[in-house]
Amino acid sequence: MTALVNPAEVEFSNIRAQGPGGQNVNKVSCAVHLRFDIAASSLPEAIRERLLALSDQRITQNGVLVLKAQQSRSLEQNKEDALRRLQELVDSVAVLPALRRATKPTRSSQRRRLDSKTRSGQTKAMRGKVSE
Repeated sequence: MTALVNPAEVEFSNIRAQGPGGQNVNKVSCAVHLRFDIAASSLPEAIRERLLALSDQRITQNGVLVLKAQQSRSLEQNKEDALRRLQELVDSVAVLPALRRATKPTRSSQRRRLDSKTRSGQTKAMRGKVSE
């Protein structure tokens, strides 16, 4: 199941980037905060529930996902990066984990396990003190 994020449901705000960069960092707001309200989005219900169930610190208590992008010096590239990361997060939740089916060990594997336990027990019994 794939779900595309509607760019109209995403809110961008420009902020100043952190870290080194000198005068350019101090005067240009090229970093981006992407805000995405999960509950109000047009994503399928199952994906919304799995997104909200994530224990991710980027998701607020109100169900708003906040991503910060500041890798590039270009505002447009940072917006694209934030949208790409949001889509990757949605895609990772869209894939259902495979259900685990409990299986029993085969008889031969049980026998091999018990035989090896017996052999190691006999080896350890030989390590005792020698008495004549």
